Amino acid sequence: MRSAAAAIGWEFRRRHRWGLLALASYPLAMVILRIFMYASGRRVHIDDEMSFALIVAVPLTATFLYLVSVFSFGLSGDLSARRSIYPSRMFTLPVTNDALAAWPMVYGAASVAILWAVTRLLALWPSGVDVPVIWPALLAASLLAWTQALTWMPYALPGLRVIITILWLAAIDAIVMVALEYKARELVMLAILAPHVPLAYLTARYAIARARRGDEPDWQPLFHRLGSIALPLRREHFRSPARAQTWLEWRQHGRSLPALVGIVLPFELALLFLFRETPALVFEMLFVVLTTPPLMALFAAGTVSGANLTRFIATRPLTSASLIASKLKVTIRSTLAAWLLVLVATPPALKLSGTLPLVMERVHRLVEVIGAPHAAIAMLLVFAALLAATWKQLVQSLYIGMSGRDWLVKGSVFLALSVLAVVVPAAHWVITNRRLIALLWNAGGWILAIIVCLKLAAAASIAIRLQERQLLSDRALVLGALLWSATVFAVYGVLAWTFPEVMIRRYVLALVAILAVPLARLSAAPLALAWNRHR
Repeated sequence: MRSAAAAIGWEFRRRHRWGLLALASYPLAMVILRIFMYASGRRVHIDDEMSFALIVAVPLTATFLYLVSVFSFGLSGDLSARRSIYPSRMFTLPVTNDALAAWPMVYGAASVAILWAVTRLLALWPSGVDVPVIWPALLAASLLAWTQALTWMPYALPGLRVIITILWLAAIDAIVMVALEYKARELVMLAILAPHVPLAYLTARYAIARARRGDEPDWQPLFHRLGSIALPLRREHFRSPARAQTWLEWRQHGRSLPALVGIVLPFELALLFLFRETPALVFEMLFVVLTTPPLMALFAAGTVSGANLTRFIATRPLTSASLIASKLKVTIRSTLAAWLLVLVATPPALKLSGTLPLVMERVHRLVEVIGAPHAAIAMLLVFAALLAATWKQLVQSLYIGMSGRDWLVKGSVFLALSVLAVVVPAAHWVITNRRLIALLWNAGGWILAIIVCLKLAAAASIAIRLQERQLLSDRALVLGALLWSATVFAVYGVLAWTFPEVMIRRYVLALVAILAVPLARLSAAPLALAWNRHR
């Protein structure tokens, strides 16, 4: 490499070129929409808040979060660990600490600035809205720079990185919200945000210098001694290799999703204070909060399952089923921990922002329309669906990551980001097209039936391969099929009790229950593990 800039730029291109290329699909969609509008003479109206959120806000936020995870190396490190998440392999490059700190920050700042410029130029904005020119890009660069600096810093205790990063970014976000509340001009916003980038660079350089020379403070022995004095209990050894593997999986990957949700959640809840006078925006922010764990699971899945199966793990005295079971247990714990953060933080935010009466009013309306039991079951179903979606995001790439094929892992990330960038505008187009909604509603049963047939065919093919290769015993296959069938019938019973047949046909609910319970992707995990373990 001719320079440090080229070497570090090559690092990002080599590892994230497919993901960064997938992000280009959203600007391309905006360009196509603009060309279509000019060619047909039509005009798309997005003066309502829901349209603006679906077309601009949600894709922009998802793209920014991905850029933060890429340029802070968040996808390749443990956010809750003590050591710096800056890749240690890059410390061996013949470049200075200044270059190691500066160039990722330069590439990241340039990316978010281009993202804002393209969005401001090509996106459809509500009429009569004065869109800022520079300060949103500077805010994004400041948040990214501080995320890089604080996550690259080594810490004395596990989890301290997440706490400090959340508090510091929340403080910056609060200052910006106060300035917007008082309708500060663009020059004032620039003056507030301008010092953050150089200060973050100095902090990042200091963090890299410490991590590069191995200066990592450790306060854990002190707390262990204090704990042993307060609770003089002798730690027992692991009772089985499976428990040891589960402990290791949690230490390595299990805390990634709760950490990501903990970083993003304060910013989303802070918007409740800003938009508390607009009921539509309040419910949009609640929707964003509730969909944050599944969205963050999309990024955390690369950390949970992306670590290829090493030879050291492959030679451990564990069966393939035990290795998979340990990963599944960790995904369940990680999902519950992430949602615990949401459930603990959201009610106080609603109370303090004064938006809780607005939410309770909508809940009372729902109770009056469908009754208290059905309303309670409906809300529990929504929560269960979001919980299951979060867990499914972590599990669905499990077998892909355990295959050990780097091209397959990166291809799945590329496909997921491309779908995410296209689905949101497409969903808005479907919602605003009544004829298309009617067509999909009438043909929904056939569409679901075709998908169910494909799912069952894939599951049957996987079961045959599992039996032929003797990866699972016949008893395990039969018990798994019975458990899956019982779960499907339970989900169907709840759906049938909640939704009357006048509203939705019973066979449609049965198809939905079959699709809701994971089967094919989950059962493919032993095949992927065997593919990698015995190659």
